[in-house]
This record gives sequence, structure tokens and C-alpha cells, in this order.
Amino acid sequence: MYQPNDHFPILDLQKFQEGIIADCDLLFHELIGPREINEPHKHDFFILLLFEESVGTHTIDFDHFTLGCNQLHLVFPGQVHQWKMDDSTHALQLMISRRWFESLLPALRFPISYYLKHLVIDLSAIHFQSLSAEFKAIAADLADDHILWELIYARVKVIALLISKIVQDNYHDYEQHQDNPIVAKFVQLIDEWYKSEKSVAFYAEKLNISANYLNVLSNRVLHKSASFLIQERVLLEAKRLLKISDKTIKAIVFDLGFYDNASFSKFFKCHTNMTPSQFKAQP
Repeated sequence: MYQPNDHFPILDLQKFQEGIIADCDLLFHELIGPREINEPHKHDFFILLLFEESVGTHTIDFDHFTLGCNQLHLVFPGQVHQWKMDDSTHALQLMISRRWFESLLPALRFPISYYLKHLVIDLSAIHFQSLSAEFKAIAADLADDHILWELIYARVKVIALLISKIVQDNYHDYEQHQDNPIVAKFVQLIDEWYKSEKSVAFYAEKLNISANYLNVLSNRVLHKSASFLIQERVLLEAKRLLKISDKTIKAIVFDLGFYDNASFSKFFKCHTNMTPSQFKAQP
């Protein structure tokens, strides 16, 4: 999920420089009023979006989230997203380079796979104020004539730690993700190999465990079978390619490692109740 991919329109930080407080590793932007991204696209950086108020929708990897007051939205490198916000919108946005994002991972206490389950977090008034204070402090630091980047980086790290604390306070399934490095490694391996390797046995061998034990762990921690996790990742990439690439369905079939169009269509329809062509044609 986090590797660059030439099939998608990928926007980097430099695309957003104009009119925004910025550096090559960090952009700050205050969003006021209506906004709309009509065409889904992905970024090569990490986005933190703190909403004080808004009405609308934010779609991340084809999941639709309703905008509201006191929300934090996370968009990870490689995720596809689009949004529509009304004129009540007031939000603060940080765009963080992949380099900084990867260095901040230790401050995000749980595996990325866990945060991917909680891309939109409803915040208490106290949590919102804590995050808002750090966002605004970063904006003030960036506006200073003598920018101290070590301080700004430290503030971003504080935000990452606050997110971990908020997740821990808001949700009750984090211990499973934190205490199962095998499952975390399995998810990472899927991301690396899903195009060519779709059998549970392959991943079990990589992890030096049996396929049966891997399936038991996957069900226990993520409440999904190991084979379903692999299929889920393949399906996500298929949706991305169908929606925001210029590749033909035949080329997508080849890219995702399917034997032929029929096997891909059967797989896709089984999971979506639509043919690939029908999904691609959807607005």
C-alpha cells in the first residue's frame, strides 16, 4: 500500500506549495469553505486532517465517511481518496512527507494495519483542543522568520503520540494488534506479494509457521481468515486500478496475476456483486 505505483495519478508535496505554509517535508493548510475533489487520486505523503466543523463526505479507499465536528482524518501514503465539503467547513491540514512519516512510525504505537481500521476518529472536546493547539503551533512556527525545523518535527511527533493515546482511549481492540507481531508481519508481506502470491501456504512459509496456525492467528486478531485478507488486498488494488488508471481490464488481469479475464471477473463479482466493467463505469 505504501509503495509508489505508476498506474495511479500520484500527487507529491510540491503540487500543493502555492499559497500554503510549506517545506519539502511538511505543508500546513487551513481549509475554510467548500472544497471538492471530483477525481479520486492518491498521494505519496501522509495527511492529517483536523475538522472543527464540516458537512459532506470523505472517501478513502472506496469507504465513505460522513464529515462532522471534531474529527481527525488519516490518509496514508498510497491510499486513494476524494472529498466534498460544504461552506461550513473549517479544518486544519498537515501534509507530511514519506521521509518524515516513516521516521515517525515509532510514535504511532500500533501497527499501520490498526490505524487503517480507524481512518476517521471522532474526538472529545479535550482531544480536539489538544490536537488543534499543536496544529496551530506548527502554523505559527512556520510563519516565523527563523524556522526551527527540529521544533516543528518534535510537534509533529507529539501529534503522532497524541493520536496513539486517542486511539487507545477510544477503542478497545488495540491490544490484539500491538501484541501480535506475526499478524503485523503477515499484513506487511501481503502488501509486498499479493500480486503474485495468493496462497496462505506461501505466507505461512515466510513466517515459519503452518498455514493452519496463521489462519488461527488471523481469525483471532483480525476476525478475518488469512485467505480473506489476501483476497481483500487484491480486491482493493483491483478497485483502484479500475477507477483511477487508464489500464484496460485485460492489462489489470495480467497485473494482478490472474490466469484470464474469466477468473478475474468471477473473483471480482463474488466480492462486489458487480462485473469489473460495471464497477469501472460507476460515477
